[in-house]
Amino acid sequence: MKIKANGISINYQVDGPERAPWFIFSNSLATSLAMWDEQAAALKDRFRVLRYDQRGHGGTEAPAGRYGFDTLLDDARSLMDALGIAKATFAGLSMGGATALGLAERHPDRFERIIVADSPCRSTPQSSQQWEERIAAAQKQGIEALVEPTVARWFPPETVAKSPAYLDKIRAMIRATPVTGFIGCAAALAAHDYASAVATVKCPTLFIVGEKDGVTPAAMAHFVTLPGAGHISNMDRAGEFNSALRDFLR
Repeated sequence: MKIKANGISINYQVDGPERAPWFIFSNSLATSLAMWDEQAAALKDRFRVLRYDQRGHGGTEAPAGRYGFDTLLDDARSLMDALGIAKATFAGLSMGGATALGLAERHPDRFERIIVADSPCRSTPQSSQQWEERIAAAQKQGIEALVEPTVARWFPPETVAKSPAYLDKIRAMIRATPVTGFIGCAAALAAHDYASAVATVKCPTLFIVGEKDGVTPAAMAHFVTLPGAGHISNMDRAGEFNSALRDFLR
């Protein structure tokens, strides 16, 4: 389904009972709402699960230009407003994780709980340079040139060697990402910092990190490491990820 919010057409999907509490999932760079299939299936009996494609991804509009994270936060908040969602639990991974933490800082009255997965929630001079290099590669070579390097970066070598089915699902999502969307969101990732203000977040917050990802969580209120998981830990270790969600939601 699509709806107009914050000046663009946003693609979204809703599962679960109409009167259940809302649970929102936000995708990482170069993926789509399909990355959350396993989690939506696990939670839709208890929650009204909303998944959406971030700006420039999946079926959501992909304006040209460099996006700022403020725009990505406004997209999520405006989508909630458009769908009449007053308050929700919000989960995101990588880019979606930074979106989650930023929303909790900017709009504390709108969120029951926050889950941040595999995201440092800030850029550094080194990471900013890496994002600019990836932007240049996308501009010159197209998205296809980024597929295998991205898979190799997101998953441990032993996982890539075993070639589980979800890797092809990831490859398909990367290939389907518009270059304009990749560039726009990569620019946002090159210039953001929500970790510095994490102490201001009052709602319960869970950080989930794949053991092999190398991401340091911004806070330690609730912190779960998934053994053997890489960057896209919700797909790499779906069962363990879902268990961590259920434990936190109890």
